[in-house]
Amino acid sequence: MHPAYSVILFTTASGAGYGLLMLISLACFMGVLPESPVYGFVSMALSLGLITIGLLSSMAHLGHPERSWRAVSQWRTSWLSREGVFAILTYVPAGIFGISWVFFGKLDGFVPYVALLTGILSVVTVYCTGMIYASLRTISAWNQKMTAPNYIIIALASGAILQVLLLTIFKQVNSSALGLALMLAATAMVAKWLYWVKIDRTSIGYTVEQAIGLKGQGKIRQIEPAHTQPNYVMREMGYAVARKHSRQMRMLSTLLCFIVPAVCMVLSLGMTEPLFFASIATASLAVGLVMERWLFFAEAVHVVTLY
Repeated sequence: MHPAYSVILFTTASGAGYGLLMLISLACFMGVLPESPVYGFVSMALSLGLITIGLLSSMAHLGHPERSWRAVSQWRTSWLSREGVFAILTYVPAGIFGISWVFFGKLDGFVPYVALLTGILSVVTVYCTGMIYASLRTISAWNQKMTAPNYIIIALASGAILQVLLLTIFKQVNSSALGLALMLAATAMVAKWLYWVKIDRTSIGYTVEQAIGLKGQGKIRQIEPAHTQPNYVMREMGYAVARKHSRQMRMLSTLLCFIVPAVCMVLSLGMTEPLFFASIATASLAVGLVMERWLFFAEAVHVVTLY
């Protein structure tokens, strides 16, 4: 599939934003969230800002962005529609949570439960995003049980690294936050490699005979293509990346997205001013996430390429 940059921005930015929002919400529910209203403003602004940028980017990818509101009406059958519904719903408790924290300094009473609801809706939204792709039977690389879980764990890992950066800036970082980021980065790396191993062992799932409705009629081969130049379907559905380049990008994205941030977390343990390592981890993560998501789309082969 053609790796459109608007969709790459959508999935990476919103994923990191939701991941950060999940962890902030969990910290509030557990009673370990810093009370600083300035930290609260920056954290909520960053998480909701990334989410909003991602969602607006996804709308820009549509042929008619002005009609995007209609997608929400198809929530009974469409994962894209469900993602839109839950994305909108998440803003409500997130807004109440943020206002209570930033403007009233309130993190007790009903606020932890609102924060918990915010975290749950964030998880559900990211799950729906993953299921947009996992539900497509025509693309075997996406039609995997690990697709949606990968979206969630990578969102959590990226959110944890962003959280470490914010905590470091506000001098609130501790070994628990560093350890959590390290654990999530390692888990995300393992999950991603298991996904890659799985798709490498999975065939496209169909034959040319099945594609044109002549299964059991003998071997079909194409003598001459029905087009004289590349067309829209070939450009969008038949994007090809060489296996050699694919392996290299997998290694590089793993290094930048997971290994470098994890090493930075280890080096930060016991340090009183780990801002340098937290900044390196975040910058490396940003580049690695874009590469990982580019590969996610570029390695996907649509069944339409059979004919």
